[in-house]
Amino acid sequence: MSAPTSRSGLLSKYDSGSYFCELLGSPTSPHPVFETIEQQLSTITEDELRSRAAAAENDLYDLGVTFTVYSEKNAIDRVLPFDMIPRILSAADWTMLEAGVRQRVRTLNLFLADVYGPQKVLKDGIVPADLVLGNPNYRAQMQGVKVANDVYVAICGIDLVRDQNGQFMVLEDNARTPSGVSYVLENRRMMHRAWPELFHGLGVQSVDGYGARLRQALAENAPGGEADPHIVLLTPGTYNSAYFEHVFLAREMGVTLAEGRDLVVVDSKVYLRTIAGLRRVDVIYRRIDDDFLDPLVFREDSMLGVPGVMDAYVKGNVHLANGVGTGVADDKAVYAYMPRLTRYYLGEDPIIPNVETHLCNEAEGLAYTLANLEKLVVKPVGASGGYGVVIGPRATKAEIEETRAQIIADPGNFISQPVIGLSVCPTVCKDGIEPRHIDLRPFAVTGKDTWVLPGGLTRVALRKNSLVVNSSQGGGSKDTWVLFSEGTR
Repeated sequence: MSAPTSRSGLLSKYDSGSYFCELLGSPTSPHPVFETIEQQLSTITEDELRSRAAAAENDLYDLGVTFTVYSEKNAIDRVLPFDMIPRILSAADWTMLEAGVRQRVRTLNLFLADVYGPQKVLKDGIVPADLVLGNPNYRAQMQGVKVANDVYVAICGIDLVRDQNGQFMVLEDNARTPSGVSYVLENRRMMHRAWPELFHGLGVQSVDGYGARLRQALAENAPGGEADPHIVLLTPGTYNSAYFEHVFLAREMGVTLAEGRDLVVVDSKVYLRTIAGLRRVDVIYRRIDDDFLDPLVFREDSMLGVPGVMDAYVKGNVHLANGVGTGVADDKAVYAYMPRLTRYYLGEDPIIPNVETHLCNEAEGLAYTLANLEKLVVKPVGASGGYGVVIGPRATKAEIEETRAQIIADPGNFISQPVIGLSVCPTVCKDGIEPRHIDLRPFAVTGKDTWVLPGGLTRVALRKNSLVVNSSQGGGSKDTWVLFSEGTR
């Protein structure tokens, strides 16, 4: 899907090859803003662009916009590499994506309310019961617990990809503690500072106001209908890889950032320790996994959580976002059933389809996977961050055979999918402007309704030919522009 060849300036030598290009479109359907973008790009040299990019990266580091990469020996704070050439979504694409994300979040919440309620979906055989009840993320403690507005997933990140034909697909659901929205907001601010003229002539939707929207959604789920509920963001602390984001979001929302030791449960109610005494907490936006949330219920050795918080939650005295046990809905095996679940709960076909998925815990899926390992992407069902993923066409024979042995030993822990030729976007690389593969994580917040932040986090695989975009695997990010209309204004 190479873009038109009559280009000038920074893009004069750019060639997207056989991949769909997010900035330039396809030869038969060029992006409607291409001429405007090309005109802006032609006013700056590559050296100047690199200079601005370096300055932007220094600004990000000075602002503390970092994440932590853990190795066997140490932990290193790094800036998430930021590419200056934006990814652009047309108004029509965004209208479809926004509707698809809202539909997906609604399905996830209905599924969780059912799983922890009457379990009709299991009784009707829509999803195998053992796939849910035997899932390590299923929490029996949540069975029968009433959650405000049935909102288990208040903050959701849906990972999307686009194939060679320009078709969007859902790659993964993130319904536990999705991260990355801070980079969406900071990337936009950085672009306005570093390259304001690039926005001229384009109607780009704002990403401001996420913090206020999130606070409003959380407030709507507060117990007792409090007019001005007290909300805290619960963080594992300074050594967490996403600690910058926790600080950033607490500031954006105007709420208290707290660690487990700052909270105490008295008479099944949660309180914040302050210099003026205890203050009642109504909502906790937690960035702590289930296992570490309450040592009285889950891991008793956890020093990060709040003893007794589950008791307060079960009794309806505090709202947790996201709810406990949401991991059963974003499991990679349950993911394969999402189209079926959408039809079951909503009576609708999915607006955004899944990537074709083979379940290794099913005889047919296992046989197909083992027979085609060299052609498929194999993923552990409970892993995240790109860890454990094996891309068959790029794996060694030894890696293929090791993966085969792992699947045979524990087939229920794996799924496989075809290799998707992810769409690309022009990216500033060592040897010039080159195509790099990208994905998209829109963020949705749900209170009484679901709102989707225009755009989302575009992650870019900075290594040439790599399809792995995760920051923990060497990926970076781009600013994501959603247009108000199909053209300029």
